[in-house]
Amino acid sequence: MTTKIERRIKIKTRIRGKVSGTAECPRMTVFRSNKQIYVQLIDDLAGKTIASASSKGIEGGAKKEIAAQVGQLIAKKAQEAGVTTVVFDRNGYLYHGRVKELADAARNGGLKF
Repeated sequence: MTTKIERRIKIKTRIRGKVSGTAECPRMTVFRSNKQIYVQLIDDLAGKTIASASSKGIEGGAKKEIAAQVGQLIAKKAQEAGVTTVVFDRNGYLYHGRVKELADAARNGGLKF
């Protein structure tokens, strides 16, 4: 019997086999802990992070509201870096709750995926 973390890592490796980012269309990957949520735009060919955002320093509100603010923040940083299209990597997490809120807010901020 596998634990939740082992299951997520199995799903993550399966997703990473299919999803890859470039400079023009980077991979937008999400990590969530119990308290925070983090997102990065990664160029896998060069092995570089183009932009990143996290919920550290964002005060107040429910976790889903904070995730939406992080989504808007990464969309703004991506546009400043000249990125309009990304590939979404949910990192083994279900597309639900905070992950979905972050993705929807990034889409509303102008990112296409």
